[in-house]
Amino acid sequence: MKVMNCPLNGPRNISEFAWGGEVKPMPDPAGVGDKEWAAWLFLEANEAGVVREWWCHVPTSYWFIAERNNITDEIIKTYPATEVFNTRVEFAAKAGAGEKK
Repeated sequence: MKVMNCPLNGPRNISEFAWGGEVKPMPDPAGVGDKEWAAWLFLEANEAGVVREWWCHVPTSYWFIAERNNITDEIIKTYPATEVFNTRVEFAAKAGAGEKK
């Protein structure tokens, strides 16, 4: 049985988790075009070696970050996302968004 250490719930069976993609810097929402935004959302670098990834403990909906060697599938470290992301990003509404036509 493979076990992952959840920062909130402790060691759990890997079947309780869902992978959420690579941790990567978000482009400036005010200055990025649709093509670049879509690339950030949907494309992964997919580099071999140790990567930082989003993981979710599904029973509690707790999102955290894991460092994992994707060659050996070894989970090196897990920690709360607040260790990396400590500020909130504000999104401005686009003009005309949400208005009925």
